[in-house]
Formats: sequence, structure tokens, C-alpha cells
Amino acid sequence: MRVELPVRKISDYNTVAKEEVEELIELSKELKGLKVVHVNATSYGGGVAELLYTLAPLMNDLGLNTSWEVLEAPNEFFNVTKKLHNAFQGADIDISDNEFELFEKVNKDNAKKLNLDADAVIIHDPQPFFIPLFKDGKYIWRCHIDTSNPNFNVWNRITYKAADKYSKALFHLNEYVQEPFKQIAVEFPPSIDPLSDKNKQLPKKVIEEIALKYNIDLNRPIVTVVARFDPWKDLKSAIDVYRILKEKVDIQLLIVSAMAKDDPEGWILFEDILRYAGTDPDIHFLTDLKGVGHIEVNAFQTISTVGLHTATKEGFGLVISEMLWKQNPVVARPVGGVKVQVVDGFNGFLRNDIKELADAIYELITNESLRKQLGRNARKVVKEKFLTTSHLKRYLKVIKEVIS
Repeated sequence: MRVELPVRKISDYNTVAKEEVEELIELSKELKGLKVVHVNATSYGGGVAELLYTLAPLMNDLGLNTSWEVLEAPNEFFNVTKKLHNAFQGADIDISDNEFELFEKVNKDNAKKLNLDADAVIIHDPQPFFIPLFKDGKYIWRCHIDTSNPNFNVWNRITYKAADKYSKALFHLNEYVQEPFKQIAVEFPPSIDPLSDKNKQLPKKVIEEIALKYNIDLNRPIVTVVARFDPWKDLKSAIDVYRILKEKVDIQLLIVSAMAKDDPEGWILFEDILRYAGTDPDIHFLTDLKGVGHIEVNAFQTISTVGLHTATKEGFGLVISEMLWKQNPVVARPVGGVKVQVVDGFNGFLRNDIKELADAIYELITNESLRKQLGRNARKVVKEKFLTTSHLKRYLKVIKEVIS
């Protein structure tokens, strides 16, 4: 299924990254008219969809002919791919022969259904990984998962079957690269869009109205976690951190999330975490089920005192860059892409256990000058490394390499 793309203008980014815009315009001259297709599992929920809503339209504005196709698949397929996702991150699970056959069949069907005639096709994550087995072309695999320690039984069974069909494999960090991709791998961190509804500067009145609507008290400290309901995000630990802090400071905890279409497991975890939180009125569950969209997420991050991220595995975690961009320090576990974004003691703190996380947040809540200094550093780090323009430049260079 083809996704309808919005219109985006690269010239709009002159306000935040003028030099990189000029470089992009120059780089794209050789790629004008080139047909590029992105393929992933869903157009809503999760970081990949958000990235594509920015990157694909900007590629078009730079003169490429870019489209975005989404897999058509039954719910059973997404149950299998969720298992694959977890196995790629190291979970001790297996994929049955029937599940493997369903995975292969859905990929084969989509290779016929989707419009994949292009100069370069970019396959995102494991869900559409087998498409090149059934459709010739020049393929790039974009892996958004922490594959630093995968379950090799599942990893090998999937990757070795189609790896030779790919010209390049893009990973957030070099430490995620495994065979059979070492010869074609590229380190490729993702980005946030500073002009999107989620990251643009909001008027004070809008922020206040949103806080009022969701019953958030702007006069008390706010700790915010933005994460999907996923076992690796360990949201129960976020609640535990809040409970330790609550004994010393009258804080509020915002758990902000979206229910992704390709994640059936998320609904079960959502109910489990709701039960774990109990009836505490200062723990706010803020999801799309309550009308939370990108503007609301932006407001919640903007009003936060500190960002918290308790994931035990994290492909990258762009929600951290989003929080840092709003000049808020982040306290997080030092896993995956988190370590690249949060520099311990410079724009936040990296801690492991629940008490350490709580202590770090307490220090930031009670020391305003430290919090503000780390907040200024936070925005600076994102501006230098994790904005859309840097990401787009990396894509154009890889595409150029693949087609030449």
C-alpha cells in the first residue's frame, strides 16, 4: 500500500542548518529524477514511520522521485515479526516452521503487490526483509534495531537467506553490525525533524491549554518517559523510579506512548503496566487513545523538568533527542543508541539501577543551575549530530554509492 506523502521544503531548514541545506542541494544535483522506494511495516506509530514522513518528502523536494510502500499483512504476520524483532535484540525465543513460512509468504505476496520498480529500494527492519528474494532490484537494508547481541539461531535463519540480495546494510551503530553484513555495513544514526509538530517551538498558550486538558500541574516537577509499550522499554522501572522520588519530592510522572499497528503485544503490556501503576493520580498515561498526537507529545516534553528513559535495549531511541532538543536533560540507562545521545554529566546522566536513576533525577530537580546548564548542552548536541539534514545527507551518499 502506498503512503500519501506530505509536501516538505528543504529551504525551510535554512533557519536551523543553512550550511547543510546548501550541501544537500549540491549533492542531490547528480541524483535528480532517480526513483527511490522506502518499504516498512506501518505508516503509524513508532520511530520509522515518523522518520519517513520527513525524509521521503524532502528527498522529493531535492529532485528525487521518492515513494513509500507499506506491507499488506494479516495480524498473525505481525505476531511473528514482533518475535523476530525481539529475537534480533537477543530474546531467547524460536520461530516455528509455520511462522517462518507465513513470514516468507507475506513477503512474497508483497513483492508482487507493492510498486517496487525503482533505482534503489530501501527496506526498513526485518518485516519486509525477504522481499528481494522475489523481486529483482538494488536493495538497501535499514536496520533500526539493537542487534549487538542477537539470538543467532533466529538471526542466522533470516539474514543469511537474503543478505546477498542487499548492496548496503545501514545500522545505527557499528556495534550492532553482525555477519553476514560486515562487508556492506554503514554506521547510520537516525534523526529528529526540528520543524515537525513534535519538535517545533509551541506558543506558551498552546502548552498551557494542553497541560490543563490532561490535568498536569505546571507548578510541580514533571518527569516524562516517552516509549512504546514494549518489554525492552521496562516501564515498570520508570514507575519504580517515580515511587522512590515521590517519597522526597512531590513529582508527577508522564508516560507518553502511541499504540502501533504492527505491535499486537503492546496492548497486553499496556494493560499490565496500567495495573502496576494502580490508581495514583500523579501517574499520567498519555496515549493516542486519549487524543494525544504530535503537538501534545511536544507540549509534554517541553513542560518536563527531566526526561527519563528506562529501556534495557534500545535501537536508538530518538525520543531522547526530542527531549534534549527542548533543552531538558535526560537520565537514562546506558544502552544502545542512548549512549551516543546522552553524554554523562554533560547533557544528562547515564545510570543503571533504579535507585541510581532516581538519585540522578533528584539531583537535577533540586539543582536548577545544573539542570539549566545540562539543558543548554542538550540542545547543542542534537543540533550538531541528530537533525534531519545530517540524516538526509547520509542517505543521499549511500544511494549514490549503490546506483553507481
